[in-house]
Amino acid sequence: MEQAVRRPGAVIFLYILQGFLGVGAIAGGLALLADPSGEMLGMPASVLERSPFHDFLIPGLLLLVIFGLLPLFVLYGLFRRPEWPWSLRLTPFQTLHGAWSLSLYIGFGQIIWILVQTFMMNAVSVIHVFYAGLGLLIQAVTLLPTVQRYFVLDGRGERS
Repeated sequence: MEQAVRRPGAVIFLYILQGFLGVGAIAGGLALLADPSGEMLGMPASVLERSPFHDFLIPGLLLLVIFGLLPLFVLYGLFRRPEWPWSLRLTPFQTLHGAWSLSLYIGFGQIIWILVQTFMMNAVSVIHVFYAGLGLLIQAVTLLPTVQRYFVLDGRGERS
């Protein structure tokens, strides 16, 4: 019988961060898909002048999928720790569950997304600083030793 392992507070905090990012991005992505002009969110299309997009349809779809659905998928993996042999092909961290690596990648992706957004908009707002900070926080919490220990796999690719 498998012994129950207590989740450290940092792991629970990581769940909250991934959930917050995912739910927020789904809301924002759906709003941009519903109104690609950006007016619903108070974003003028003029902010897209330095981008390859003429409206917010594609950015909204990317936001919905990459930073909405994917973090919730990663949250599921972090919480349930299902067997994901495919995920080990995406990471050099072979001793840790694939969802751990995906969490780290979400943090990197979030920072890159915000940097590209601020470049294309040629502006930085409080929301950009907040979401770049969220990406950094996801990375920092994912890299905490207590979090890493929680996601260590045994030699068979299962949680030890």
